[in-house]
Amino acid sequence: MRHRKGGFKLGRNTSHRRALLRNLVTSIIINDRIHTTITKAKAARPLVERMITLGKNGSVHARRQALAYLMTPDSVDRLFSTVAPRYAERNGGYSRIVRTGPRKGDAGEMAYIELLGAEAELNEKAQKRAEARQRRREELQKQLEEQNAAAEGGEGNA
Repeated sequence: MRHRKGGFKLGRNTSHRRALLRNLVTSIIINDRIHTTITKAKAARPLVERMITLGKNGSVHARRQALAYLMTPDSVDRLFSTVAPRYAERNGGYSRIVRTGPRKGDAGEMAYIELLGAEAELNEKAQKRAEARQRRREELQKQLEEQNAAAEGGEGNA
């Protein structure tokens, strides 16, 4: 019986579970939002909050503790320079879990786990992606028109 045994096992052994959660937390800090299962999001949430609290502390010891847990030095830099200052006036509750419905393959319940106050950055990223997509579409359209013009010119001469 697992009475009063807290935490999520996630169907993995200890080392695999630890690696999974470290990867999730690192991804959340780098990207501000990830799409995962609800159980994984609930398991990662307290760890993300702990990392942000370390970032708010800002000491060398806190930076080393974050480096020991997060997977990349870039994520630690972003945590201490961008993410933690965003929550300087807030005491906890830095993340939100938004359910998105069942996954298509196995009907696993999916959710976004995202950092609060990151909407501006996420909207900016989405805007940049849309602009890049539009530029690529225009370039492809221009290439198609040039190919069609060359093909029509070639048929008229033959």
